[in-house]
Formats: sequence, structure tokens, C-alpha cells
Amino acid sequence: MKEEAIMTLRDQILQQALTLPFEDREYLAEQLGDSLQAGRFATEEIGKSWSQEIDQRIAAFDRSESTTIELDTAVQKMRDAVAAYQNHRAAQ
Repeated sequence: MKEEAIMTLRDQILQQALTLPFEDREYLAEQLGDSLQAGRFATEEIGKSWSQEIDQRIAAFDRSESTTIELDTAVQKMRDAVAAYQNHRAAQ
């Protein structure tokens, strides 16, 4: 019964939020997104460091200082690296 009440409350909140003007929905979406990001890193310092790293990589890409590869290629390279690591560990 309690879970049904929670679902109903969530549905009610969602329905109310969907009636808001675009700017208010955008604000809510940003706030909810920020709340989901909180605590994703062990410390706030680590989170800030990753944010800086991401910003630097985006800026380097925008300045054409870095290159990209296809997702399938990147995934295959990661799989190959993991397999090589596992084979190395198994051989020890």
C-alpha cells in the first residue's frame, strides 16, 4: 500500500510539473539533474577535478587539439585492453 501511495505521489508531482511553463520545467530539470550528480565522486575535490578535466578536454577539442574515434572502435579497444590485462593476470 505504501509503495502505491509513493507512486501516486510521484505521478501527481510529475503531472503538476508538466503543466509548468518551459522555463520552470527547465529549472526543475536542472535542479533534479544536479541532485543526481551530487555524491557521484568520493569527495567534492575529486568531482571538481573531473569537471576541470572535462572542461579542458572539451576546450582542446574545440581548438582542434584532440581527435575523436568512432564509438565502436573505442569500445573494441577497451575490450582488447581488458582482455590483455586479464590474460596477463591469468599467466602470473
